[in-house]
Amino acid sequence: MDPNSVKSTLSNLAFGNVMAAAARDYQKEVLAQEKGHASTSINQDVDLDDLMDDPELEKLHADRIAALKKEAEKRQALKKQGHGEYREITEGDFLGEVTGSEKVICHFYHQEFYRCKIMDKHLKSLAPKHIDCKFVKLDAENAPFFVSKLAIKTLPCVILFRNGIAVDRLVGFQDLGGKDDFTTKALQNLLIKKGIISESKGDEEDEEDDYHENKSRAVRSSTGFGSDSD
Repeated sequence: MDPNSVKSTLSNLAFGNVMAAAARDYQKEVLAQEKGHASTSINQDVDLDDLMDDPELEKLHADRIAALKKEAEKRQALKKQGHGEYREITEGDFLGEVTGSEKVICHFYHQEFYRCKIMDKHLKSLAPKHIDCKFVKLDAENAPFFVSKLAIKTLPCVILFRNGIAVDRLVGFQDLGGKDDFTTKALQNLLIKKGIISESKGDEEDEEDDYHENKSRAVRSSTGFGSDSD
């Protein structure tokens, strides 16, 4: 086997802590070749210490560790800004929250609206999986100023902010089939399409608790908000 070819293959392994495993695999491969081609192969002594001391592998390992450390620091910084969870905020918090992060999803809701509770469930599930975006909710009855400024008339209303600017919105379930039994995955895909969240790395299949209501009860409050279930 050409040692340069093996070295090139090992150099392409970009994940941390690969050196020992790569060395073991190399040794197994050489031994297998020696057994299968005993009459023609040339015996090669495999020095694992040489492989472990390979400067290119050491650099790959160090780079991977540095990248993981940087990613961990970024996650910690985002968590300090309120990312990673679905939080209730007040009207007084609103400006600071939406301008304090690059990407923010804010759900304007009403406590008595059934569809707002459905949206709550899905957003709560997505928040920990998309830490690069902040997920918050605001009781529309207690935020008349921003409800008026943002021309919110139907709830649930999910507004997407980028750098403090409202760039898009989901009004009721119009973009989700108009039904209550949409999945968290469907909402996630819609938010990805709108560019407010990114696809998860190692996207695992979500366990969905589908809603099987024939229809939800229409509810209106004295504030004049319309429920999307009407």
